[in-house]
Amino acid sequence: MEFFTSAVDVLKILVIALGAGLGIWGAINLLEGYGNDNPGANAHVR
Repeated sequence: MEFFTSAVDVLKILVIALGAGLGIWGAINLLEGYGNDNPGANAHVR
C-alpha cells in the first residue's frame, strides 16, 4: 500500500507542475496579444 501512496504523491506533483506550466504559457500568450510589436497583424484595420 505504501507504493500506491507514493505513486499518488508523484502524480499530484506532476499534475501541479503541468497546471503551472499551462498557466504560465497561457499568461504569456495573453500578454503577447496586447503587444504592438507587429504592425502587420493590424493590416486589416483601415
